Amino acid sequence: MPTPNTSTTAQGQKLSVVIPCKNEAENLPILIGEIAQALVGRDLEILVIDDGSTDNTAAAALGAGQKSGADVRVLQHAQSSGQSAAVRTGVQYAVGDIIVCTDGDGQNDPAFMPALVDTLLDRGPAFGMVGGQRVGRKDTAMKRFASRFANNLRGAMLADKTRDSGCGLKAVRADLFRRLPYFDGWHRFMAALVLREGYDVDFVDVIDRPRQFGVSKYGVFDRALIGSIDLFGVWWLKRRLKKRPAVSEIAPDNTPEG
Repeated sequence: MPTPNTSTTAQGQKLSVVIPCKNEAENLPILIGEIAQALVGRDLEILVIDDGSTDNTAAAALGAGQKSGADVRVLQHAQSSGQSAAVRTGVQYAVGDIIVCTDGDGQNDPAFMPALVDTLLDRGPAFGMVGGQRVGRKDTAMKRFASRFANNLRGAMLADKTRDSGCGLKAVRADLFRRLPYFDGWHRFMAALVLREGYDVDFVDVIDRPRQFGVSKYGVFDRALIGSIDLFGVWWLKRRLKKRPAVSEIAPDNTPEG
């Protein structure tokens, strides 16, 4: 199991951890405490996006922030708008230089967050994202089959370099994140969208954990159907991007006339 990394490459970089969630009041206190421990010593804020929860998700998040000493901000949707919308809200309100996304169910282990962030910084400005790739999946056999089929099809169409687009753990440069085209489901195509903008991507193996409390808010077949439609949409976006020009700014000539 990885331990928190205090690499000097992260110095001067503020991190914003974005957690989209709905009815995760039981999981959030554990998750927020783990994030605070994993990223101890970093300039950090945690944004919990409460996507129309009917439990005390907001209060649980704020209480966990006080207990852990972490800077926790809670943003609420008046009604449930979906995971993609919650991620977008977090990205819009984040003030960090790097945005780290994770699911609110606690299946993504925060112990891997330092590795994602430091790998992104070590790779340099040509890289826009480092994502997690799950090993030891804890999902049902049906979900694993559906995920494997979707990932193979997506890889063939988009060549996005990832075998696991469904992993919620991602570290993305904030300025780039805000430039990505938004649509419902974009979080599942983040690598392809980053590559479309001319940046490279990398991946880190992460351990998948079982959910401790609650149930998944997403089904297998409805997600697969919507994802297949999105897949063709992203394929179209890639094909419609014209050649990206190299841009240079011409400085004014301030030489005094004589």
